[in-house]
Amino acid sequence: MAGQQPAGKPLDLPGILLNDPVADGGTVVHSPGLGGPVPAAGIPRGAPAELAGDGPAGTVLTGAVAGGRARRRFLLWTGGWDAPLGIALRVDGLAVTFVLLTATVATACGLHAGVYLDAARPWQRYFWPLFWFLWAGLNGVWLGADLFNLYVGLELTSLAAVGLVALGGRAPALRASLRYLLAALLGSLLYLLGVALLYGQFGTLSLADIAALVQGPLPGAGLALLLMVLGLALKTALFPLHGWLPPAHGVAKSPVSALLSALVVKASFYVAARLWLDLGAELGSLALAQAVGAAGATAVMVGSWQAQRQQQLKQVVAWSSIAQIGYLFLLFPLTFEVAAPVSLQAQQGITLQVISHALAKAAMFLAAGNLILAVRSRRVDALSGVSRFLPFSLFSFGLAGVSLMGLPPSGGFAAKWLLLQASLASGQWWWVVVLLLGGLLAAGYVFRIYRASFQEAGDNDDFYHPPRTLEAIPMILALLALGLGLVAAPVLSIMALPFDAVPAVLESVP
Repeated sequence: MAGQQPAGKPLDLPGILLNDPVADGGTVVHSPGLGGPVPAAGIPRGAPAELAGDGPAGTVLTGAVAGGRARRRFLLWTGGWDAPLGIALRVDGLAVTFVLLTATVATACGLHAGVYLDAARPWQRYFWPLFWFLWAGLNGVWLGADLFNLYVGLELTSLAAVGLVALGGRAPALRASLRYLLAALLGSLLYLLGVALLYGQFGTLSLADIAALVQGPLPGAGLALLLMVLGLALKTALFPLHGWLPPAHGVAKSPVSALLSALVVKASFYVAARLWLDLGAELGSLALAQAVGAAGATAVMVGSWQAQRQQQLKQVVAWSSIAQIGYLFLLFPLTFEVAAPVSLQAQQGITLQVISHALAKAAMFLAAGNLILAVRSRRVDALSGVSRFLPFSLFSFGLAGVSLMGLPPSGGFAAKWLLLQASLASGQWWWVVVLLLGGLLAAGYVFRIYRASFQEAGDNDDFYHPPRTLEAIPMILALLALGLGLVAAPVLSIMALPFDAVPAVLESVP
């Protein structure tokens, strides 16, 4: 079965975070336009296994099958147009994983918003169009196969998120959304400058084609990679480019904050990860990898410390998001000039961190929204007595915190364990310190909320009790994050699932 590995070894899952080298020999390309499997010879290592077909669906492809290791990947050019005019959609195991994660979190946030938002408010009607645009933009990012269409997906996602932050139309919301918009536009400008440089040098926007053409360090291409990573770091709110994120969370409705932290900032990181894993080995440098890792480590420390000091509940969770984002950028140093098994461990750890953080942070923001409704205040000290009369939402908040702390059996524990192993195996022991201190600091701000909630405020139950639906949704997400560590191997193995049935399905696509 695809994805099974001997005990004691990292899961060998080609395609994790799109690090998708073509196996030497044995390549098979499927195209409905050519009537089935076609052998492809002479494809260099790192080159895309592409063969254009003229079937009704455009072009559908898979990757290599060699030595019992299977890697399946499909490209679909929509509308019957081939490259470079057609919009290429790439489907592999990681894309499927992120599409499923988006469906899970977005569905939960949508259900929560349907009860949480006041239908009598005139601005409420704008939530749903923006919500669906956001979902569509995210799927466009996960499935994008070239640099420009990835930009389109990012922009659709960012603009919808800005609109969601501005819901309500009050001055603080407008200020925060405008700050978010300016940061997103600046990040997009830097990204587009990098895209223009790459297109001028290689004459293509296909990320796979560029990776195949790069044969060594190129000054113009190296600058392009630097600009694109910098722009995407700004859109991801990596320290010290994070200034737009806490105000946005502070004024956004809780379901919007959940979407923003769980999914929106992951989209720009996803693109940065694809760029680094496809182009970083040739165009990157040790200094850049360590600098990005240092920024991530600083984000963990500063974000966690600031979370300890915030007086508003949602600001605690917002600064926690900045800290958790920092872990993701350890991907850069832990996959640069290291052994393949070490790189694989790091990629698996980052993948689990993305999934567990998305589930846990969505649960935490939704639970925080319930607590704010209950106490009618955003302040942490207003939570006094809530543990006695509203334990359900508080328990959901705590369960989500278990994953952020990295305690077993949560997905956060499995992710940090893999990252710790990769750090030691690569000789980069300093990241171990970051992982351990980050977990302790996360425990500090989670327990701070519990300490405030256990302060007795009298025997009268003066709290508003949210509907059971509002309390059940964050609990389900928190339990998913908590149990992720128990099913880490099956979750990661989704990325190696065969897609043999996909061409037959896609042949019916007009």
